[in-house]
Amino acid sequence: MDLETVSNYDEVKNTIREKLASLRDDPIREECPLIYHLDVAAMYPNIILTNRLQPPSIVTDEVCTACDFNRPGKTCLRKLEWVWRGEIFMAKRSDYYHLKKQIESEFVDTGDGQLSKSFLDLPKKEQQSKLKERLKKYCQKAYKRVLDKPVTELREAGICMRENPFYVDTVRSFRDRRYEYKGLNKVWKGKQSEAKASGNSIKIQEAQDMVVLYDSLQLAHKCILNSFYGYVMRKGARWYSMEMAGVVTYTGAKIIQNARLLVDKIGKPLELDTDGIWCALPGSFPENFTFKTKDSKKKLMISYPCVMLNADVARNNTNDQYQTLIDPINKTYATHSECSIEFEVDGPYKAMILPASKEEGILIKKRYAVFNDDGTLAELKGFEIKRRGELKLIKVFQAELFDKFLHGTTLEECYSSVAAVADRWLDLLDNQGEDIADSELLDYISESSTMSKSLVDYGEQKSCAVTTARRLADFLGEAMVKDKGLRCQYIVAFLCNPMFK
Repeated sequence: MDLETVSNYDEVKNTIREKLASLRDDPIREECPLIYHLDVAAMYPNIILTNRLQPPSIVTDEVCTACDFNRPGKTCLRKLEWVWRGEIFMAKRSDYYHLKKQIESEFVDTGDGQLSKSFLDLPKKEQQSKLKERLKKYCQKAYKRVLDKPVTELREAGICMRENPFYVDTVRSFRDRRYEYKGLNKVWKGKQSEAKASGNSIKIQEAQDMVVLYDSLQLAHKCILNSFYGYVMRKGARWYSMEMAGVVTYTGAKIIQNARLLVDKIGKPLELDTDGIWCALPGSFPENFTFKTKDSKKKLMISYPCVMLNADVARNNTNDQYQTLIDPINKTYATHSECSIEFEVDGPYKAMILPASKEEGILIKKRYAVFNDDGTLAELKGFEIKRRGELKLIKVFQAELFDKFLHGTTLEECYSSVAAVADRWLDLLDNQGEDIADSELLDYISESSTMSKSLVDYGEQKSCAVTTARRLADFLGEAMVKDKGLRCQYIVAFLCNPMFK
């Protein structure tokens, strides 16, 4: 949208400025916070696209020296930082050379029990394996541990802005196609609402099918997009590049860290994720605004918290050296700025429940429950209620407990409502379930697990499900447990000797 076509730009600008000035002049406030989830849309793919990252583009000084474009004042080389992390043996360099000299004078077993082959006659790969094994044993014996603490080192990778962009173009085509499917998904969701309003069952079913189709397509493209980063981390990959992977992850981490620093000056960061940040901002913080245009039909709605973070990202992560080939014969490139890394906003939400840590200084990550303004659960992560194989007792308890955090108007009333549920389930445990039927009690305290393979394939492995299957075989016969996909339900019981009470 062109700024000249906006009719209320100064009005929106002044409103935002007044709210920010009020927060600056009166920072101590008692008001309901705004809980937002700000996450970067397709973070890793957009970092790859913004910085023109691809394995062949990672170049060294030797490669640049031999390049035809290596001239004074060149802009085709972009330097980006990444963190190398490595583990080293406890042994010193002198210990290594002593062990190497020792093993080189030895003969090794050729497989028939005879020490007839010199160590130096072995293939290089086998020599390294045997030397590494010897070094491990030495460290364990001499230093009582094999590896020292991990070492981290900040390194710099050179990225060529003129390399053939086959990898980048592929990522971009998948990203754009995913955006296309997401757009169509929104269109059909609108049609679904219209169909429900009209009551036409045929149109409702058609709209539902198309929503499921486009949602599945955009999810499939999301998985493929994320695999472009994972691919370069795989050592067996044709285009393996640890430097590229390191640049992608380090850049992503810096984006979230900078967002956290910015939010910390205004509100309170609640939870950090790989590609997003949960935060609580003051209730009077500038929120949503609509830009009106001279054409009354066109409007643009913005979220100020999202715009604020995007401005910070653009300032720190814009690539001003992005180059595109425009004349293949004369090898002429056009340089422009590129930054497709952008935050998206979800919220504001009514409440976010974060469990406290059992130990001081240890944080619980990716474990929270988020509620909408109407009291419905917007997002749940990390709790037992979502996991398979957990006690039903815990799942039912959590299902009853979560919405009680929304009851009451004060903290005391909220805790009282939560405590009432907790006391009831604590009484159930104290009286050992005497107030409920035996079948219901067994359902609460039993666990279930589905075996992906047949019992024979597990061999000597030990687990609750495998033990249950073997005991079922003793009662019902081997034929009952021979197939895969067996669902085992069991109770874990602890027998206590009265003498040790």
